[in-house]
Amino acid sequence: MAPDRSMWTSLLDQACRGEGLGVAYQPIVDTVRGTVVGYEALARFPGFDEKSPDVWFSTARAADRAADLEAAALRLALGSRKRLPANCFLTVNVSPDLLAGDVIRQIWREQGDLSGLVIELTEQIPIDSYGHLEPDLEQLRAAGALIAVDDAGAGYAGLRHLISLRPSIIKIDRDLIRDVDRDEAKRALIDMLGTFANRVDAWILAEGIETAEELDTVAALGVPLVQGYYLAKPSAPWAPIPLETAHRLAARDRTDQGHAVRHLVEPAFTASTVEAAADAFAVDARLQFVVVLTDDRRPISVLTPFSAARGETSRGLRLNLDTPIPAALARAMTRAQEHRFEPMAVTDNAGRFAGIVRMERLITALAGSGASAISSASS
Repeated sequence: MAPDRSMWTSLLDQACRGEGLGVAYQPIVDTVRGTVVGYEALARFPGFDEKSPDVWFSTARAADRAADLEAAALRLALGSRKRLPANCFLTVNVSPDLLAGDVIRQIWREQGDLSGLVIELTEQIPIDSYGHLEPDLEQLRAAGALIAVDDAGAGYAGLRHLISLRPSIIKIDRDLIRDVDRDEAKRALIDMLGTFANRVDAWILAEGIETAEELDTVAALGVPLVQGYYLAKPSAPWAPIPLETAHRLAARDRTDQGHAVRHLVEPAFTASTVEAAADAFAVDARLQFVVVLTDDRRPISVLTPFSAARGETSRGLRLNLDTPIPAALARAMTRAQEHRFEPMAVTDNAGRFAGIVRMERLITALAGSGASAISSASS
């Protein structure tokens, strides 16, 4: 029997103190290699008769306790962050209307460096405009976090928010994934969202994968990240996915891989700070570029001697190893004119730095004819 209103006050007090709370972690999988590259932390309520997170968070909101309950869930989820497997990121959920409040801000202050953390803005209540959240979002990005949004494609407002937020991860809602293998319209929409994501330097993540056919379809569409019950249910940290599923992804036919930027990537000198980059330029006059990385090898900025000397950094454009060459060039041309022909940092699906790709090599590869020209450009 559901608790009555008088009982909820006491139950919420307990949960907001972290009593009776739990957390489950659901793997996020790289469709190219069939490996786990991240985990989403999901609140659970094992210490209470009422188990539904939706009921708990909606009741907390009605009682004006939403920020306290989300803060308790975040602290519990982030408590395992230091034990996160190498080369994996952690995703946590936050209601956007609570993001600018002191209760949630204190969580980020306690964490300090947010590298390897993905903050997903949920859809608990409608938000007309995210403009007032921009200062908080910029501070989170500056601390190393990535921003994710869900419900991509859910109406004009959802698309408008994608344009204004420029998230690093765009989650495709389960409603678009369900039966995608039998729905041409859904496949077309996912393909469109993938094109949009490529142009704004973001990754697509398809959630709610429940069948092998759905997995095969989104992987064939080039969706780089997936999660869902077919891959693994939320569980204790840090569950793998079944070997059969991993092999299914890794063994996929990729006859068109020669047209991806991975074949044009070259190594680059790296540094942990802008000051270290400036020192490297001073020592070696032949250096043209230095890439500043976080401690977990995620690129922050590609610096020239001029920008390093001035202490200037910008997030810049990042490509995935499997970004098609035409898409990479199209994205590069959206940059400001003064940065349009600078090299771009290339990462794997976990966001780790893999090298740089120069505009000259992209143009040469595209201008060539077929795989032989691409092979020549990468030699």
